[in-house]
Amino acid sequence: MNPTNDALMKFLALGPIQVLRGGSLLGLGPPQRKVLLARLLIQEGGSVPVPELIQCLWRDEPPPGAVSSLRAHVSRLRSVLDPARKGPSAILVAEASGYALKVPRGARDTAVFEDAVHRARTEAGRGLLAQARRGLDEALGLWRGQAFQDVADQDFAVRARSRLDTLLQEARELHATVLLKQGDVPQAIRAAENLIMSTPLREASWALLMRALYADGRQTEALHHYERFRGLLVEQGLEPSPGLKRLQTGILRHDTGVVADVSLAPARALSLTSQKVGRAFPLAGRAEEMSQLSAVLSRAAAGRMGCAVVSGEPGIGKSRLLQELAARAESAGFTVLHAKAGPGPGPDGGPAPSSPAAQLLHALRLRGRGRGMYQDRPKGARGISQAMTGRPVLCLVDDVDAATPGFRAQLAQLVADLSEGPIAVVCAMRDVHDPISSDLLTALARREATWLVLEPLTPSEIVDMVAGSGEPVTPAHAVALHHRSAGNPFVVSELLKLPADRRTGAGARVPTAVRSAVLSRLSELPDPIGELLAHAAVDGEWLDMELLADILDTPLRELLPLVDTAVAARLLIWEADPDGRATSGYRFPQLPREVVLSTLAPSTRQILHATFAERLTSQDDPDQERLAGHLRGAGAVAGAARAGLSRR
Repeated sequence: MNPTNDALMKFLALGPIQVLRGGSLLGLGPPQRKVLLARLLIQEGGSVPVPELIQCLWRDEPPPGAVSSLRAHVSRLRSVLDPARKGPSAILVAEASGYALKVPRGARDTAVFEDAVHRARTEAGRGLLAQARRGLDEALGLWRGQAFQDVADQDFAVRARSRLDTLLQEARELHATVLLKQGDVPQAIRAAENLIMSTPLREASWALLMRALYADGRQTEALHHYERFRGLLVEQGLEPSPGLKRLQTGILRHDTGVVADVSLAPARALSLTSQKVGRAFPLAGRAEEMSQLSAVLSRAAAGRMGCAVVSGEPGIGKSRLLQELAARAESAGFTVLHAKAGPGPGPDGGPAPSSPAAQLLHALRLRGRGRGMYQDRPKGARGISQAMTGRPVLCLVDDVDAATPGFRAQLAQLVADLSEGPIAVVCAMRDVHDPISSDLLTALARREATWLVLEPLTPSEIVDMVAGSGEPVTPAHAVALHHRSAGNPFVVSELLKLPADRRTGAGARVPTAVRSAVLSRLSELPDPIGELLAHAAVDGEWLDMELLADILDTPLRELLPLVDTAVAARLLIWEADPDGRATSGYRFPQLPREVVLSTLAPSTRQILHATFAERLTSQDDPDQERLAGHLRGAGAVAGAARAGLSRR
């Protein structure tokens, strides 16, 4: 990286997209170049595939020379960002699958903001209130308007902005909390009033305002605001949480212990946005699973330890099921704790302890429920059991697949060491057959764990999912969505975010989030599988294994393991006796197939169509409809196939 340029550069996205060098604003050029820069910034140094960049710049109408036009935009942006380079740029880098923007984390205002908020939360948790307040003032001062303001209509920007807006709200709530804890009550009230104006259905903001008003001696106003908030919720068919009801009761009774219990952990949002998402895509098709998990909770409530394992492919709804379970557990009086298996901040915003026992004990301490600090086994297991103060506890561990081997081993030991009592442990993972999780699964099995494998939704369950949002849906539409999504709830939800005429049928499009996921899976596969998938995508939905083996000049026994690898990567599906077919077969689901086709240049598609057409013309009784389709796709390069037909 060029130290003379990069050290002075700042990439700003918390408002209009801007780049500063030495305090001077750089001219980025036309709007498409800002789209390009924003997409690369969001990837945080990772590579963005060329097809995805083309989609971002031109949506569904790329020009004939889209790849060349993209290269021109990259070249001009590179000359602005790295004008003094000699040789290849170390900032805007061309990689095998696309382009990447390599800049220090501290050069991006989005990253500086995130790090400052996490740091302030840790400082506040340690009682360093003045230091936390200064950090939050600086972090909030980075915002110059709406995040990614110039590219607000882009799908990738909507997702990034949603995450940043949530963190902004949490930062403002933390700022108001610090003001309240410092005794600066007037400013805390003003900050809380601004919070409820910006997100009127976020419960944590109303709770802050009620506490601040009570601290200012304005008990009646605090109770009035509770009724205001409750009225807003009733209009949405909702009720305040048990926690807010306890706060109201505490204010009525002048229970200063309850009123002063202000958490410094990130609040659970009850924003208008989160409510719409929750209501738009309700939990569907999981009644049996919820019944079994509820039985695990009942066991814990009765004083006996309960365990469960939830597994299934990505997007199948494991996290969504755990969220629903957590909500039910809290309503039933459980203390709900989360241990983070993957990388990222811990429950207080600081670094997550490596030990699951330490994380759970720390979460108990933050909630005022525990007496233990960071401990490892066997003290950790005893500490969790001893820290419970009569209330049953639900411990949730999501994304176990993302955990390190050490974390899994410690979690297995923790499960084994926990004493019998009012506690439930529920883990979610993709693959219960992964040997690296065998110790954990053995420990759970010894605890008589409930095993749940989430299956794809059926068409009727998709009807329930869509209808729950208040949107009309016909059985035929549900069948089309099921076929296009393969019953994956995440894919269904992404399809439902598209306009109705873009979900299925002739005008259907691939949602950006789904496209990115498929491209990521493709990039991890070896070249022979990529070649196989390219041929299969051109041929159609069902794989003709014998014809593919012939065209690829690969024995069938060698081709089958490649196909099974693609099945494991969730790019192909094996179906037994599908749709009345005489034999079982491999199917290319619509969305992955369309993504693979989008990665092929038009000339490559024509050549592949011509290859299939030539092979089909040599068959004794070819499928005429299939042959005609390949001839159309081959266009001008179909000469050899047409000549073969004329000689028949």
